[in-house]
Order: sequence, then structure tokens, then C-alpha cells
Amino acid sequence: MDVKWVGFDFGQCIMEPGGLRNPLLFGEIYKELGKPELIPDRIRKYRILKEKYGSYGGVKEGHRDEIHRFVLGGEQEAIELFSKKEQELLDIGEGLVDALEHLQAQGIELQVVSEMKKTLGPVGTDIVSKFLKGKGLVKYFKELVTPQGKINLESSTVDPRYKGYTKEDGTLYDVLAQELRERGIEPQEAAMVGDKPSTDINPAHDRGFKTIKYTGFVDLGPSKADVTIESFAELKTLLKKKN
Repeated sequence: MDVKWVGFDFGQCIMEPGGLRNPLLFGEIYKELGKPELIPDRIRKYRILKEKYGSYGGVKEGHRDEIHRFVLGGEQEAIELFSKKEQELLDIGEGLVDALEHLQAQGIELQVVSEMKKTLGPVGTDIVSKFLKGKGLVKYFKELVTPQGKINLESSTVDPRYKGYTKEDGTLYDVLAQELRERGIEPQEAAMVGDKPSTDINPAHDRGFKTIKYTGFVDLGPSKADVTIESFAELKTLLKKKN
């Protein structure tokens, strides 16, 4: 594929949540708080939210206020520890950094496109921004496109043109396609990489983007993807800069 731009989904793609096991996460939080008796209840409540919204990724990207209020009981120290321990236990998808180095060296633009429907606190303090900064990925991704706006990860400024638009209904890709065209990049010269057909693949494909389904962590079933990869290393031979 000859491209000028590549967008990456965050959850179960850039971010590999395999180490984020709920018993370990809540175990560490409530042992540190001196309340180990609360561990089973907090795990149970977190599971209730997962069943309500379909996945832990969906809960974390769109309903963190409910995690804070319902699961953690609004306790500020527990909320702060949840954010801290979560970051410690999350990891980067295998082979991702090497692939990003390769793509960036060719002059291909890179962005994160995340279905982060809500952000709590000042811009740039959300889980996605914290992860990208903490793992040193800001050298590859300067901007984070979300329904909260396009966040500049270096200056923490926000372009509001994306606000209120989402990946799932496809409207965020409409705005993205228009912005890329303004920079001389047509949708067919752009590729979206992600794991979820309903948000990362199908709506982007329907708007003319090239689409690459990543199954290195989980395979979420059939999609309209142009290509499916199991390793980010495959991007090094799959993608090259379009002149």
C-alpha cells in the first residue's frame, strides 16, 4: 500500500492490555489502601460495567466517570491509584515501536485515532495521552484525534472541529477525511489500523480509507479490512510512502 498518512487505534492495538488483569489491578489498589476486603466487590462492579458496555476497553474510553463513581465509590485516593496502577500494567503492542520508526523514517504522517468519548480533568491527562507520553510514543504521535477534539500532545491545545463526532457512527472519519484533503492527502492515500470492525475498520473503509485489521491481541471477527495482520512488523513491508 502506498500511503501518506497512517492512523492507529489505541485500545488493544497501540496499547496491549494483557497485563491489566482485574484481580492484580484492584488487588494492588486496595492492598495499598489497606482495604483488601473490598477487592472482590470492586472486581464485581467493574465486571458489571463491562457487561453493560460490552468491553473493558469501551468502559475505559467512554465511561471513566462511572468507574470512578460506581466501582471506586468516588474515593479520590482510589481514583488516583487506579490511574497510576493502570498505566504501570499496560504495555505497548509487540513490534510497534520498530514499525513506527520505519514508517516515520519514510516521511509517513502518524496519528492516533481513539474513540475516547469522555476525558476527565485537564486536556492531556486522560489515559490515552498519559500512556503515549509515559511510553515515549509522542516522538511518533504528535496528535490524538478523538470525539473530544484533536489534542496536540506537545502543547496540550485542542482543535475542536472533531468534538462530538465518533468513530462508530463514522462522522469522525468524515471530518478526518476533510482535514486530510486540506493537507493534500486523499482518503485512499491514508490507512487506518485497528482491531475493532465497528469503529476502526468498517466506517473508515466506507469512506475510502485503506484499512488494516490488527489481530495481534484479539480477533473480533469479520470486517471490511483490506488486509489483516497479526504483527506490527508486517507494516514494514505492507506500507510505503506515496510520493
